[in-house]
Amino acid sequence: PNEEKYGITSQIRRAVASIPTNIAEGCGKIGDKDFARYLNISFGSASELEYLMILSKDLNYLSSDIFLTISTEIIAIKKQLYHLIKKLNAES
Repeated sequence: PNEEKYGITSQIRRAVASIPTNIAEGCGKIGDKDFARYLNISFGSASELEYLMILSKDLNYLSSDIFLTISTEIIAIKKQLYHLIKKLNAES
């Protein structure tokens, strides 16, 4: 149903916006520990987005090709966030 598509689209938009928003907010904090906390929130949003893409593919809202492209990008972002979080936590 259209309501379902629009609901998923809305959740995707919120998750996508949350990733850089939390990174930016974390940059404004003093100290690596606070910054790492906001990066963790961004990581969670990226994981949420990853699931929503899987769901969208399973519901045939996305083609396999588009899913693969988006999924590859999400995984790359999560890896970058993970390594930065790990580095910040090691320095704390």
